[in-house]
Amino acid sequence: MKQGMITVLFIVAGLFNSAARADVLVLVHGYLSDAQSWDASGVTAVLGRNGWQRAGVYAAGPAGIQLVPVNSGGAEHRFYTVDLPSEAPVLVQSFQLRQVLQSIGQSHAGESIIVVGHSAGGVVARAALVRGQARNVKALITIATPHLGTHRAEQALDATDIPFPFSIVTDILGGETYDTAMRSRSLYVDLVRPRPGSLLFWLNNEPHPDIQYFSIMRGKDAVMSGDYVVSGYSQDMNNVPVLRGKSARILIPRQHGLDVLDGNVIASLLADLT
Repeated sequence: MKQGMITVLFIVAGLFNSAARADVLVLVHGYLSDAQSWDASGVTAVLGRNGWQRAGVYAAGPAGIQLVPVNSGGAEHRFYTVDLPSEAPVLVQSFQLRQVLQSIGQSHAGESIIVVGHSAGGVVARAALVRGQARNVKALITIATPHLGTHRAEQALDATDIPFPFSIVTDILGGETYDTAMRSRSLYVDLVRPRPGSLLFWLNNEPHPDIQYFSIMRGKDAVMSGDYVVSGYSQDMNNVPVLRGKSARILIPRQHGLDVLDGNVIASLLADLT
């Protein structure tokens, strides 16, 4: 297992000379996002240039999780994106992701799975692996993920905790942003900083699968920085009590959203995984 800080310059060095050895990749989007975020950021284009071909999109709907397949042309290395209800609580999203992973495990029997989660999607992915026994999964890569929570969730809860009758005014005049925040309150509760009784307090003390872990972190340094949504400390899975010393750390000096550099780093990590 790799230890310590890996700089992005070393990660991408020699990237296009490496041959990927992993089998199936699953990309999990974050809050207020969807499967298209991996395309819009340029991540999937980088993966395609490195031998990874899209195999389909798993979308959550009224009938449950449905696969929209894509002909990958018999490519050896394939990736799937997922469309989850990003405003829903973590355990709702993680249940659906577990269904996705089970389906992929059945259709790709004997192949290894690597899961990548951005922002809240990293917490969703980790919860899915903890609750789903992760038989085929060999690695988890998270990007700018609030493993130790985020003060932004606490701020959002405070902003939407308006007592009656004053809440009537905000319900009428709040606008789209306020309505989104109200729909997301259960998710915000899941992403507050860990304390007894909270989801992250439970999750961060549960046994985790014996797989490889990688924390892609935002900011100029590993501890003091971070981005405007999640602190650097919270993005580091080594600060999760049950994962101390088990996660490699990769620092990317970008803001919170997905970036094409994430594609470079992911492709390099995939090439190195054994």
